[in-house]
Amino acid sequence: MNNIIWPVIALGGIAVFFGIVLAYASKKFAVETDPRVTDVRNVLPGANCGGCGYAGCDALADAIVKGDAPITACPVGGEELIGKIAELMGVEADSNERQVARVICCGDNNNAKEKYEYQGIQDCKAAEMLAGGSKSCRYGCTGLGTCVRECPFDAIHVVNGVAVVDEEKCTACSKCIAACPKGIIELVPVSKKVRVLCKNLEKGKATMQACKVGCIACQKCVKACKFDAIKVENNVAKIDYSKCVNCMMCAEVCPTKTIYANFADRQKAFINEDKCIGCTICSKHCNFGAIEGELKGKHKVLDDKCVGCGQCAVKCPKDAIEIR
Repeated sequence: MNNIIWPVIALGGIAVFFGIVLAYASKKFAVETDPRVTDVRNVLPGANCGGCGYAGCDALADAIVKGDAPITACPVGGEELIGKIAELMGVEADSNERQVARVICCGDNNNAKEKYEYQGIQDCKAAEMLAGGSKSCRYGCTGLGTCVRECPFDAIHVVNGVAVVDEEKCTACSKCIAACPKGIIELVPVSKKVRVLCKNLEKGKATMQACKVGCIACQKCVKACKFDAIKVENNVAKIDYSKCVNCMMCAEVCPTKTIYANFADRQKAFINEDKCIGCTICSKHCNFGAIEGELKGKHKVLDDKCVGCGQCAVKCPKDAIEIR
């Protein structure tokens, strides 16, 4: 009997000893975790999309609390999430405008010419290895949906040979941008309604031979813009969204319809007559001659000339003009 009892007692003693050692070590060498990491992680979406540049939501939460990442780092949650994180971190929320991905190409199957009929793996990168893809325009969307398969939010689809983003679903996670072998997907502020849908760097004649709706660098958009918001660089028009006011004049004059704008979204200025003092500041700053009125008299907006640029509302000292 003793042969059994003493080994059991010895093993029990060893277990107690190591238990005490481990308990002491866990207290002595414990790594304290900031409770805010858990709090921030709990409000993050949990998509683990990697759009923030970190391995997942856990890594991002840790980085935000340590100060290595801004509270606006998550592209999925939007303003509401930024507000929650700011409250947890005890800081003021930044008002960053939501961004969305946009495909800079409108060369669909009706407009872009084909060099050959592609029969192979339905992958843009694979098709690119065969003379840059089947389309004559080497800058155009290959249209085989590599970006579609990468998007974790079902926010991009191929329509008639060109990828199209569903802006309601897009979270600006940038996975489609990384997946596109042509580099023709960009993030832009969602409020900017005008877009140049071409990245072809070739001259006008070569561009038109490849695609009916390519930019021919005619400069008409540059001349039409009153705000210096669009330039032609390397044979293609490019919008400076920090200057663009959504007047849509560039889209109006574009001969190839490379510049897209939904004119139903074009806004108008409305003057509140009760607030208007007839100072004429609005009419002086209107680049389109869309406001008329005498000094100290009531002013009115000419609907057929107003493009909703909003400069009159910005300059009005009495806040008497609304853009809607």
